Amino acid sequence: MNASAEDRIKERAKDLGFTGVGIARAELLGEEADRLSKWLDREYHASMGWMASRRDERVDPREVLRDARSVISVAMNYYTSGDHSNDPGVGKISRYAWGDDYHDILGGRLKALWGWMEGEFPGVRGTWYVDTGPVMEKVWAERSGIGWIGKHANVITLSHGSWVFLGEIITTLELRPDMSAVDRCGTCRLCIDACPTAAIVEPYVIDSGRCLSYLTIEHRSGIEGELANQFEGWIFGCDVCQDVCPWNLKFASPTDEEGFAPRADHLEPVLEKWHQMSEEDFRERFRGSPVKRAKRKGLLRNIQIALDGGKRAGGGA
Repeated sequence: MNASAEDRIKERAKDLGFTGVGIARAELLGEEADRLSKWLDREYHASMGWMASRRDERVDPREVLRDARSVISVAMNYYTSGDHSNDPGVGKISRYAWGDDYHDILGGRLKALWGWMEGEFPGVRGTWYVDTGPVMEKVWAERSGIGWIGKHANVITLSHGSWVFLGEIITTLELRPDMSAVDRCGTCRLCIDACPTAAIVEPYVIDSGRCLSYLTIEHRSGIEGELANQFEGWIFGCDVCQDVCPWNLKFASPTDEEGFAPRADHLEPVLEKWHQMSEEDFRERFRGSPVKRAKRKGLLRNIQIALDGGKRAGGGA
């Protein structure tokens, strides 16, 4: 018996290195769209104005691609072993940014998957995204059965915890959808209690304006007062809510993707050394790295905050 289109697509995706793949029906979102509207109304997107734009497309993939029938979601494990240093002279970078830029790695694989689909299913139309389009990728990952959206708003899988990158293909190909993932967070609130800035204002709801990932990457102006005092050495992103998650402690396993391996100094960046970085040094060091998103000015701001925090922790001025 010939394999189904769904099975062939999933097999090809896994051959390309994806650790999870699922299918959902392309349709108008209901409850998820309401949650997005409430989140935006509370201005929890902070300065990320693009989250409020193209809302029709975000809640209905058929607005992205005319006659869309299916959303194929993929996940790729990025976990690499290693711990963040608590040395006040050393900064912390989110684990996802230790290696090469996931946009490039996943993008190349998704492009290959889509190219294969075009050959396998003549006449099919589609488009793909890796964290770059008006697509609620976490919602579609949950709907496709890849994993559920945890209380820290990251997708948690039963295979690799939340240490996964996501991507999706929206296509006119009619495919049998998978069952949605089941929320398994239960009564746990470890991520909520551990957040340094209390950014998880309620289960599943993040106030970006308080989140260290937002503050160290997307926020462009100064950071002072209470929030600056709670950086705890983070200079790009934050992993605290994922580090304490029981599902991550149970299922984390090293990735096979060499591109996610830590670059030199990214595990333990010496703050004083990095603070002297020129624009040329910045461009060279972070070529092909997610860290370039913060820009040199933003990274140096974060490093200065970490240095000031280290002096306070050590009893300095």
